Amino acid sequence: MIRFDDVSVRYEGAGRPTLAGVDLTVPEGELVLLVGPSGVGKSTLLGAVSGLVPHFTGGTLTGRVTVDGRDTRTHKPRELADLVGTVGQDPLAHFVTDTVEDELAYGMESLGLAPDVMRRRVEETLDLLGLAGLRDRPIATLSGGQQQRVAIGSVLTPHPRVLVLDEPTSALDPAAAEEVLAVLQRLVHDLGTTVLMAEHRLERVVQYADRVVLLPSPGAPPVMGAPADIMAVSPVHPPVVALGRLADWEPLPLSVRDARRRAGGLRDRLADVAPGHPAPDAPGAPADPLPPRTAPSRSALARLFRRAPHEAPAPDPATGGPGGTPAAQAERLGVRRGRVEALRRVTLTVRAGETVALMGRNGAGKSTLLGALVGMVEPTSGTVLTGGLAPHRTPPREMVRRVGLVPQEPRDLLYADTVAAECAAADADAGAEPGSCRALVSELLPGVADDTHPRDLSEGQRLALALALVLTAPPPLLLLDEPTRGLDYAAKARLVGVLRALAAEGHAIVLATHDVELAAELAHRVVILADGEVVADGPTAEVVVSSPAFSPQTAKILAPQEWLTVSQVRAALEGGA
Repeated sequence: MIRFDDVSVRYEGAGRPTLAGVDLTVPEGELVLLVGPSGVGKSTLLGAVSGLVPHFTGGTLTGRVTVDGRDTRTHKPRELADLVGTVGQDPLAHFVTDTVEDELAYGMESLGLAPDVMRRRVEETLDLLGLAGLRDRPIATLSGGQQQRVAIGSVLTPHPRVLVLDEPTSALDPAAAEEVLAVLQRLVHDLGTTVLMAEHRLERVVQYADRVVLLPSPGAPPVMGAPADIMAVSPVHPPVVALGRLADWEPLPLSVRDARRRAGGLRDRLADVAPGHPAPDAPGAPADPLPPRTAPSRSALARLFRRAPHEAPAPDPATGGPGGTPAAQAERLGVRRGRVEALRRVTLTVRAGETVALMGRNGAGKSTLLGALVGMVEPTSGTVLTGGLAPHRTPPREMVRRVGLVPQEPRDLLYADTVAAECAAADADAGAEPGSCRALVSELLPGVADDTHPRDLSEGQRLALALALVLTAPPPLLLLDEPTRGLDYAAKARLVGVLRALAAEGHAIVLATHDVELAAELAHRVVILADGEVVADGPTAEVVVSSPAFSPQTAKILAPQEWLTVSQVRAALEGGA
């Protein structure tokens, strides 16, 4: 169905080709997963299938890419629209209408389908993706995850024979991700649709793949094979594979179910050992499959920021967690947006040195709560204080010294033409020594050149750059909205290291995330929201282990024992368990 013949892609000004010598054949009716570190060319390879590369992205494509016999060099994307459906990393760039139902119908209108066919397919897609309750909603009012489902739905309605998906579950909560993956499986198995998908959250998707294509490094030829064979050698792999490698399981399990069947002996070895949950002020070791030695030391981080660190708070004797003055407080906070009650009676306290993960399904109110803490959203009822001030009544120049927000869309913070210019502006705005921001970029994004344009970075790389800009003047309270969207495991490890060190220096961190593995690795507390209300608030181990939806893979495999991460298991085994 899809064939690459000696394909290379080089962008103008790049020192080396992004893709080189790619020879691949993707069979019809299979789900093929594309994996590899950030920046190796996965999005470029997907774009070559849809015709976006080089017709819209520029650059030079040599060789030949054909989809069902059509050469993408001579067929522009609009000439492939009846054959190939594409969803990129940024759903906002995908929309052309204002409401959910209109967006689902637009692609079929462009192809001239009959009205009765369009109506039937819209209804089918609304049900498939759980969007029926949102059919009349303006797209601009949806959460990021809801927008992602609409974007996927809009390419499903024309019934393309090939689906090209770039990080399709990155903004989805675990339940919504399972629903989308179930739909994709149904399309593959029942209709013979060919799906080519790039995804960093391998713990969600690798067990569904028929084949895996590994791009090991920029310009290196891809390796294609059975999922278990590729995962055995891949530098990026999910926790279930990391645990299998640690326990020497053969063949490697790809799903929690397969791993649980083999985990009896490992559970016996760990039965008399208590899991060592890392303290919030200890950098600790990142969980496998994250590479070692990625967390900077406290002194190294202080050097990066060129300032004396905050004093880490003493533990609260009642909870064992950080004590001291609250960095943020909400008391019976309510927020209404039109007819939607986004938050209802939310009470939350975040203290210095504490890392709190906000979790919950798409549209639960996580981003709204972050907006209220930073002053972008005005409360309808109740109170919110950040650093002792009401954020919505405080001038932005004053609030920026107390709280920093890294939004879901990092491009909202990026305005300059090069990475160097962005860093210079961040140093000037923060009053930091020249080079402070660049040092952080080097920590989070090793190998990115100064003259790189932010738009030429991958989604995950742009997010890391935006994080570095905010951290150049690290505020007492740091808010992150889906901070691992688009990040590979190595980049996630570097982020975990920096955030742990920040918490150790006394900074409070609140992150809204669907990444259960990140919460297990990093968070001191987990707060779960549902329909704008807090339904759970407690220590990470207690909250996530008791929740099937938000439990990490290691916890599911080793239950009822309360192990959260592979690094905990490794430490126990190395200690003689």
